[in-house]
Amino acid sequence: MLINELLKQKNMTKYRLSQISGLPFTTISEITTGKSKIKNCTGETLYKLAKSLDVTIEYLLSDSIEYRSDFEIYKSNICHLVKDMGDMKFIIETLESGKIRKLYKKKWYPECLYLLAMIDYLSRENDLPLCDEYNDIRKIKLEETIYPSSILTMCAAFENDTPKIESVNEAIPEFMKFNIVENEVRNVY
Repeated sequence: MLINELLKQKNMTKYRLSQISGLPFTTISEITTGKSKIKNCTGETLYKLAKSLDVTIEYLLSDSIEYRSDFEIYKSNICHLVKDMGDMKFIIETLESGKIRKLYKKKWYPECLYLLAMIDYLSRENDLPLCDEYNDIRKIKLEETIYPSSILTMCAAFENDTPKIESVNEAIPEFMKFNIVENEVRNVY
């Protein structure tokens, strides 16, 4: 259960989460034991839990709801998480959560490979060794290249593929390895 994993990662007790969030201890207990499903919680409860655990509501619901957002939105959310959390915290929490493997098992390959590429990119940027737990996934790549929607729009407007070619040449190698064209992950607003 995701909340139990987060509590463990943050070295936080259920009682402490109750105090920080302002939610009754019984509510926390019922959610963490599975008696109550997180997907059935009110928006207010989800908000308080997410804020107290320093994660997004989407992240809290990620294990319980098969909600798959548009890939552009997913990429944006990941970039914002990196910006908000910082490189090291993002790397640690992503690796400890097992999210990459979970996405892979769901066969959500674009999301899985984007997240793995982000981890690999941030590892390189911070002179960290790659986590070898995902070497099997690193061997695959998407059959078709995924371009940012802005590049596809430019191609349509100019009626040629020059923007695609230029974006591939400028792509971050860790993303391009999986056939995902990504040129900028830092400048998010």
